[in-house]
Amino acid sequence: MDEGQRNWPVTLTLGLTFAAAVIAVPWYGIAVGFSGWAWAFFFIFLLAGGVGIGSGYHRLWSHRTYTASRPLQWFLAVIGGMSLQNSILIWSARHRVHHRDVDDNDKDPYSIGRGFWFAHVGWMLRDYKSGVVDETIVPDLKKNPVVMWQHNHYLSLVLVTNVVLPLALGWMVGDMWGVFLLAGLARLVVNHHVTFFINSLAHMWGSQPYTDENSARDNGFLAIITYGEGYHNYHHLFQADYRNGIKWHHFDLNKWFIASCAAMGLASDLKRTPEFKIERARLDMEFKRARQRLEAHESNPKWKDLVETLEHEYEQFLATVKEWQALQVERMQHGKQVLAEKLDASFHELEDALRMQRKRLTLLTAQLAV
Repeated sequence: MDEGQRNWPVTLTLGLTFAAAVIAVPWYGIAVGFSGWAWAFFFIFLLAGGVGIGSGYHRLWSHRTYTASRPLQWFLAVIGGMSLQNSILIWSARHRVHHRDVDDNDKDPYSIGRGFWFAHVGWMLRDYKSGVVDETIVPDLKKNPVVMWQHNHYLSLVLVTNVVLPLALGWMVGDMWGVFLLAGLARLVVNHHVTFFINSLAHMWGSQPYTDENSARDNGFLAIITYGEGYHNYHHLFQADYRNGIKWHHFDLNKWFIASCAAMGLASDLKRTPEFKIERARLDMEFKRARQRLEAHESNPKWKDLVETLEHEYEQFLATVKEWQALQVERMQHGKQVLAEKLDASFHELEDALRMQRKRLTLLTAQLAV
């Protein structure tokens, strides 16, 4: 397996900023102290960087989950670049390869199969073959003037937003070095590792309610510290959805930001996965796990009856899915409004049928413990 040559610019950048953040920032805080302005700018910049990466780099440009107006694109390009995670073009190209070849140790740029350290940061420290940027996977972005402007002026943008801007704001409020150390340096390191957690911890820690065909996990705690990106199992199966947290109580700051932009006319065409598809995936996983539990309980006197009941429920599930697929075909072939409304009603009925099957399956699997 290719170990590559040391990527010294990245190694020094990540290493020195991290060292400075854990040494200089605490020292200055103890020796001098940080002003309220410094803390305020720290949180503002931290939030901006998270939105720039999550709503911009990730959900807009990597996955095209919504359409952004030109002003919104400029805004996201600037605050996303402030996070110092490479240009939109390069970041998105690598991320699309990650989704296409997830968990393939030779092709996935940050495959968790090569360990936590590699997925978290190690893949950036060496020029691995798997990390080579394939720009043929982002032809749409190469035609985007905002993306290419940011790509061509990336270094200048990084210096202005991470050095000049914090120093200028700190000078204006009378705490130049305090603002620079907190909003410029400490914030940058936090932004880095928050994003890196998605590549590492979100592929190791959490649940898999929608699919176990890849390593991605859903984790509510990670969602809080990553602005909603922690619902990663859902995202890997339904990557075209502008949401990661689909429930009202799911913390997903980027989902709310995008929805707010849409309400203000700055974003449109927000893509959502139909509820039926979500229920189908969740139920399919529950059938799969029910079978696994049954295999471990052959000594249960009710085992044979439970197997028959489970298979009957699964046949009903497949019939419901087949009916849904037939309705989808009918909808695509006939675009009339009346028919569309009729089909929408049918889809809702099928969604209800899947929910009922989930309830019956829950009762069935509960009997395994008896």
